[in-house]
Order: sequence, then structure tokens, then C-alpha cells
Amino acid sequence: MEGIMNLKRKEKKSQSRRLGKYLKEQKRRIYIIRRCVMMLICSRD
Repeated sequence: MEGIMNLKRKEKKSQSRRLGKYLKEQKRRIYIIRRCVMMLICSRD
């Protein structure tokens, strides 16, 4: 019984790690896209 609980805890940790990694990647992409858009807007003079 205790082994099953430990396995479930490990699964949750790995899922949250995967989600955190995914969110970090998305934040980076949004940051890069935002920077590119700002450069395009500012250079239209």
C-alpha cells in the first residue's frame, strides 16, 4: 500500500516538472515574439 502512495507522489512530481518546463518554454517564446514585434513597430519610422 505504501509503495503505491510513493509511486503516485512521484508521478505528480514528474507531471508538475513537465508542466513547469512547458510553461517556461512558452514564456520564453512569448518574450521573444513580443521583443520582435516591438522592434518592428519601433523601426517603422
